[in-house]
Amino acid sequence: MNHDDLNNIALKEQQANMKYEHTINVCVAASCLSSHADQVKTALEQEVKARGKEECCRVKGVGCMGLCAAGPLVSADKSHKMFQSVTASDAGPIVDNVLAERPVQSAIVLDPKLPFFTGQKKIVLENCGEIDPERIEDYIAAGGYDPLFQALTTMSPIQVIEQISKSGLRGRGGAGFPTGLKWSTVAKAKAQKLKYVICNADEGDPGAFMDRSVLESNPHRVLEGMAIAAYAVGASKGYIYCRAEYPLAVKRLKLAIRQAENAGVLGNEIGDTRFSFRIEVRLGAGAFVCGEETALISSIEGNRGTPRSRPPFPAQRGLWGEPTLINNVETFANISPIIRNGGQWFASIGTEKSKGTKVFALAGRVSNTGLIEVPMGLSLREIVFKLGGGIPDGKRFKAVQTGGPSGGCVPEQYLDMAVDYESLASVGSIMGSGGMIVMDDTSCMVDVAKYFMDFCMSESCGKCVPCRVGTVHMLDVLKKITDGTANSEDLALLERIAEVTKFTSLCGLGQTASNPVFSTLRYFRDEYLHHIENHDCKPGVCELAKKTVEVGA
Repeated sequence: MNHDDLNNIALKEQQANMKYEHTINVCVAASCLSSHADQVKTALEQEVKARGKEECCRVKGVGCMGLCAAGPLVSADKSHKMFQSVTASDAGPIVDNVLAERPVQSAIVLDPKLPFFTGQKKIVLENCGEIDPERIEDYIAAGGYDPLFQALTTMSPIQVIEQISKSGLRGRGGAGFPTGLKWSTVAKAKAQKLKYVICNADEGDPGAFMDRSVLESNPHRVLEGMAIAAYAVGASKGYIYCRAEYPLAVKRLKLAIRQAENAGVLGNEIGDTRFSFRIEVRLGAGAFVCGEETALISSIEGNRGTPRSRPPFPAQRGLWGEPTLINNVETFANISPIIRNGGQWFASIGTEKSKGTKVFALAGRVSNTGLIEVPMGLSLREIVFKLGGGIPDGKRFKAVQTGGPSGGCVPEQYLDMAVDYESLASVGSIMGSGGMIVMDDTSCMVDVAKYFMDFCMSESCGKCVPCRVGTVHMLDVLKKITDGTANSEDLALLERIAEVTKFTSLCGLGQTASNPVFSTLRYFRDEYLHHIENHDCKPGVCELAKKTVEVGA
């Protein structure tokens, strides 16, 4: 396939789309499917057929529309109508409403002008909720793979890297390392046989579902980003390391790879050039530690997923000892828009040191749970109270956990803080991959720290003593505090163990496992002291509260 062939596919698909006066989109991502969106789609198709309107109206399965709390979601693309919590029984009224402006029960009508939708800026998610993730033609019609051919035919590998560097894009997997610098390092490295590109789709943070949604909704965007990266660094083989717990994402990824190979945008001599690139999917078994680069590499090689000391870094010696580029799903999904619009365009969005947008999985005690993409620098208050719709049931905001188990709890006093890499680090948290769990005043912060520590302890690979032993001891102390048997010496011990674990662990899991302890002690020490001195839990959710109830009874 050459660029002209690609344009012909796009034109043919666009012309086919134009014959329909109405398109009814149904979210078929995992969240809506769990609420029977497949039944809704079938019912809508049957209603359109029953009215003899197949020639002018079609029903299309699309990716995540974002507002997961209101799923299943249905939209009509030309009339800009949206419907929430749709069931199969709503299909008839929705079709009538779309075709003939007939009234439909107000309970299912969703305002597309809600701040949740209007407050976002979509780059990674720009096609999610609009294209069919299982049809490459739909992606090509929306401009897909054109940036890849643009790079192959009009840019040198160095020029591609220059645009990525100019964009200021930083790795969205959590560390925030400059993407252009990482690509440049791999490009300069000498390979004995070949170089590799790996997409880290091993999303393991509790409450995080950003990568999953992108893979389910727009898998070709990730494949295209990987191909552009491979061209830039001189790689010919790629792997997507995805959690086996994401069966729909895996299914759509494998389908997208087959379609891309058949279309000639993956494989040999792409775009009638000398560039060849192939991608395979490798499944992870759910080990959180395999989100760490060297552990992930070990797992792909067929070994136990444990980290190794660095240097050498994967950019010099990675998969099977060869130079390897590793970025996560969201990072790769940013690449084709940057090539299409230029690095300066991307750099104009966000803050001075944190460019572009960030995708967040907004979860917890917030009204509008779901997937959002916002410019770097937007405040926590705008995210939680504007896009998120605030705290339900009249409760009060208490904190938000960012960065998953490796992050920290940000309290109410920082609600007006701009969300970027530097600001989060300054208050004891991290950006992480983008999980954002909101907590209200019913949350016990000691219990929160215990929950995340239990997770880190369970997910530790056990290779290094500080992480293997330190997480166990920290969890033991937190348990003593929540069951009312701890004293002030235990609190001091907790802080000492946290420090040692942070500074002596081998990899990022152990080095950041103490963060929830540090942040909760920093901002909610009074809750720790209340547990120890008064043998009581104010929010009434941990073991002490249960004991108090039992004694009272």
